Amino acid sequence: MPRSIVRLPPQVQQPFEVFLSGVPQKAGEDYVVEGRTLVFERELRKDKVSGWRWFLGAWGVGTYRQHDSVDIRYALDGRPMVAEGLDIEAPSEQES
Repeated sequence: MPRSIVRLPPQVQQPFEVFLSGVPQKAGEDYVVEGRTLVFERELRKDKVSGWRWFLGAWGVGTYRQHDSVDIRYALDGRPMVAEGLDIEAPSEQES
């Protein structure tokens, strides 16, 4: 079963809210927290635009691929903060 993990930045502490491509996610349903890591029980992808795809896009030719973005909303010293576009990783074989 495909899984994806997202490591929390050091400044992020509970409580926090998780968003996947702008859609709120629920702990226990959409992801689980394991230490400083969010685990999604599905494959998430972060699209990387190659030079060729950028060139085509500059000429108005669309190339579309899955692009998931994980954002975390949290408070730091009472101020609202957002950690945007966190890295998405596949778990290593050792974790499986």
